Amino acid sequence: MKNPMGNMGNLLKQAQAMQAQMAKVQEETSSKTVTGTAGGGSVTVTATGAMELVSIVIDPEVVKSGDVEMIQDLVLAASNDALRKAREMMAGAMKSATGGMNVPGMF
Repeated sequence: MKNPMGNMGNLLKQAQAMQAQMAKVQEETSSKTVTGTAGGGSVTVTATGAMELVSIVIDPEVVKSGDVEMIQDLVLAASNDALRKAREMMAGAMKSATGGMNVPGMF
């Protein structure tokens, strides 16, 4: 009769290896950046895979309009676009790390 604990040990080792791989992927992806835009590129926001905004560029022509509400809306839209792309990048990287297996609580 096979030792049922032997299978459990293998599962535990596989889970630990997957966890280590996921941590590595998360660390690597955290330093990568994505760019979100709004207003046809008049506002550009760059974010990391760690969901941190690292740069916001606003075309000076947009500022000349003096329409503060529009500028705020463009910055918000570009930021949300960048963060969406960062989530997608992280989710794609995690999917490859887990071999497509659905891991609860991961993106």
